[in-house]
Amino acid sequence: MATSAPPASPGPCAGILLGLALAAAFAVAASGFGARFGVWDFRVGFVVLRWGAWAGLVVAGLALAALLVPRLRARRAAWLAVALVASAAAALPLYWMQAARRLPPINDITTDTANPPDFRAVVPLRAGSPVPVTYPGEATAKQQLAGYPELRPALLSASVPAAFDAALAAARQLGWEIVATDPAAGRFEATATTPWFGFKDDIVVRVTPRESGSRVDVRSLSRVGRGDLGANARRIRDYVAKLAS
Repeated sequence: MATSAPPASPGPCAGILLGLALAAAFAVAASGFGARFGVWDFRVGFVVLRWGAWAGLVVAGLALAALLVPRLRARRAAWLAVALVASAAAALPLYWMQAARRLPPINDITTDTANPPDFRAVVPLRAGSPVPVTYPGEATAKQQLAGYPELRPALLSASVPAAFDAALAAARQLGWEIVATDPAAGRFEATATTPWFGFKDDIVVRVTPRESGSRVDVRSLSRVGRGDLGANARRIRDYVAKLAS
């Protein structure tokens, strides 16, 4: 027996929910790209992100409730499901924000807290940045150890020149912009740009000899903010893993 096709239009209830869901999703997406391309300050972007995510959560709840009501669900289930998926995607940043509260409020991360690599070449690029290049010291080191105990330098069996070449190649493969290199000193500096908000974080990599090869230390520092939502630690973790592989 032939079945009736779903309606071409979502109807008033599903249509309103779908419109609100798409608006929330657009606001969340635009919050970061607007900041990246200079439409507004990143602080405004955070406000847009927060309100868009909360709106997405509310709409997701309403869409789910509508799907549970037979009269509202009748012949509109597909439209309501789209509204539910779009609004749930918009609400996803709320999970990130909640997870970020468990992370230490620091944005200067290094594999060597006792003797962190220092920044030199990127200092002029950070003109106007409220975040100093001087390592904050023991308090930050303790917070890093508590929040990211797994961070370690990369220990390679290669000589320092070979390890330096590998470290530089890995940085380029990850899309970092190389600012300056000093092969004789076994160090280079770079800048990484986050894909959504366009935040610029600066990195210094230092290669030193050890008894059976080389040690590669990394330091990643944000240019703005107090915390970094774990971005610098994640960058170092990915970089060290790439070198180890």
